[in-house]
Amino acid sequence: MSRFMPELLAPAGSLDKLIVAVLYGADAVYLGGQKFGLRQAAENFTREELKEGVDFAHQHNSKVFVVLNSYFHQKDFDSLKDFLLYIESIKVDAVIVSDPGVIQFISEHTNLEIHLSTQASCLNVRAAKLWKSLGVTRVVLGREASIEDAARIKKEAGLEVEMFVHGSMCMAYSGHCVISNYTQGRDSNRGGCAHSCRFEYSLSKDSADKGKDKEDLEKRKHSFFMSSKDLEGIRVLDKFIESEIDSLKVEGRMKSHLYAGTISKVYREALDYYEENGHFLSDNMSNWESELRKITHRAYTEASLISPADDSSIYDEREHEDGLYTSIGSIREVSKSHGFMLLEVKSYFHPGEILEVLPFKGVPFEIEVTFVKSVSDKNLEKTKPGTLVKIPYYEGVERFNLVRRRNLQ
Repeated sequence: MSRFMPELLAPAGSLDKLIVAVLYGADAVYLGGQKFGLRQAAENFTREELKEGVDFAHQHNSKVFVVLNSYFHQKDFDSLKDFLLYIESIKVDAVIVSDPGVIQFISEHTNLEIHLSTQASCLNVRAAKLWKSLGVTRVVLGREASIEDAARIKKEAGLEVEMFVHGSMCMAYSGHCVISNYTQGRDSNRGGCAHSCRFEYSLSKDSADKGKDKEDLEKRKHSFFMSSKDLEGIRVLDKFIESEIDSLKVEGRMKSHLYAGTISKVYREALDYYEENGHFLSDNMSNWESELRKITHRAYTEASLISPADDSSIYDEREHEDGLYTSIGSIREVSKSHGFMLLEVKSYFHPGEILEVLPFKGVPFEIEVTFVKSVSDKNLEKTKPGTLVKIPYYEGVERFNLVRRRNLQ
C-alpha cells in the first residue's frame, strides 16, 4: 500500500554540508547565497557553488531551496533581479521568501516556485489564503503552530505546509526580534542575529518585588528566561505523517557537518521505517533518540507541536550545549588497494585512538587509527584541523562518511 510520506528538508550551510545532508538521506536542502538571507554568519554559497550544489542534489534526486528571507530595504532590489535569473537558470527548485514586495517581484520576473518563510509568521487559514493569492505555493509555518493547525491550514487553504521538526527555537515570533539590534547593533531581520536571548540577564528590583522573599529575588536577578530548549519531533513523527504535513524542516545552517549528517540519517531511517511498517512500534525509536543525543544540542522539547509550549520549554541554564561526540572529520577518498583513507580533519586526534564511522545507512562502527600520515606519507603524532591526513583503510567506509569521537564523560 502506498503511504503519504513527508519530505525531509535539511540545512546546507556550505557545499560540503549539502553533500553530507543529501548522502545521509535528505529529500531536499535549503541554503543561502551571499546576500538576501538571515544567516549572514554562515559560509553560504557563491554562484559557482550554487550550481555545483544544485547539480549534485539533482543527481541524487534531492531538491534545492534558496532562502531570500531577509526584510528588504529599497537598495536591495538593485541586484535582486540578476540573482533571481541566475538561480532560475541553474534550476533551483524554489525560493523561500518573507517580504511581500519580494514575492511580487519574483512573480513578475521569473517562474520560480515561492515558499513563504517562517519569518512571515503564517499561523492561520486566512493568512495562508492571502499568501496563496500572491503566488505562494507552500507556507513554512511559524513554530507557534501545532501539527493540528498545520493540517487544517493545508486542507482549507489548499497549500503545501512545511513545519520545523528539529533544531534551535526562537523566543520571538519566528525571529521577529530586535534585542540584538539594541544590544549588539546587529539586525536580526537582516541576517545579523546575535542570539541575545541566550544571554544571562539581571532583573532590576522594582515595586513588583515587594513582599517577595530574598531567595526568590536572588533567583530573579540572574536569569536565562528568554532562552529556549531545542526542538525534537522524533516521537511525534507519526502525527506529522498522519496529518499529511508536506515537509519536515531541520533547523541549523550554521551547525556542523556531524549535525547535518546525523539528523538527516536519523529522520531518514525513521521515515523509511514508518513507510515500510506503518508504525513506530519497535526498539528503533530509542536508538534514534540515542543518536540525536550524541550531537551537540540543548535539552530537547516538543514545543508547540502537540500543545502550546509552556515554561517547561525554557532553557534556564548558562549557555552550553551537550553532545556525546565530537566531529573528527569526513572521508574524502578511499583507497583499498593502497590501504588508506584520506580524511579531512575537523578536530585533532592522535594515532592509536578509537574513532567511529557514521555510515550512510546502518549502525555506526568503530575503527582503530593505527597510523596517521600526511599526504606525503610522513608519520604524524597529532593532526591539525583543516588538513588532510591518511588513516588505515577499513571495509565498509565510503567517501563523505563522517568520523566522530566519543567525548570523555
